[in-house]
Amino acid sequence: MLVLASASPRRRELLAQVGYRFQVHPAHIPEDPLPGEDPIVYVTRLAREKAEAVYRELTAAHPKPEENEQSLAVLGADTTVTLDNAILGKPEDAADAARILRLLSGRTHRVITGVALVTAKGAQVAAEATAVRFLALSEAEIAAYVATGEPMDKAGAYAIQGRAARWIPRIEGCYFNVMGLPLALVCSLLDSCAEKSDSR
Repeated sequence: MLVLASASPRRRELLAQVGYRFQVHPAHIPEDPLPGEDPIVYVTRLAREKAEAVYRELTAAHPKPEENEQSLAVLGADTTVTLDNAILGKPEDAADAARILRLLSGRTHRVITGVALVTAKGAQVAAEATAVRFLALSEAEIAAYVATGEPMDKAGAYAIQGRAARWIPRIEGCYFNVMGLPLALVCSLLDSCAEKSDSR
């Protein structure tokens, strides 16, 4: 049984898009970066902590944990935006969203997603990074975009699949990573897990 340890509707849509059947069981853990934590270390740590927390919850709740553990696979993910290696998380409010968008304006930033797959055999952890170029934004454009509410629950205060697409002339790397789930990487992890299970 595959479980997605995320409440993100975008991650649900992407995982379903490539044909997986899964259940959703969001993790509830602190998501603050540690002092001086590298962005890749940060997202992979959170992805692993989310997947491990949900794995523990589900195996503890199952009446026959030894059977459940053999078939259970929990996928965790966490995405952040970085500029000059500084982590730009989700905006706290509209003013913070505008501040983040000003930082991204006219520059290239990185979107990094950490993914973790936890099974009875342990955890597999990986990360994907994509470079995203933004056009220069006017104050009016920033204000109008923030007013839509779209930036408020997004790392980096924008959604590439939403209205912000008009300001992104190019990316280098995985598009789906910028949406929150690098599909090729995730599928490789899941396929590897399935192959190991088949070989038992």
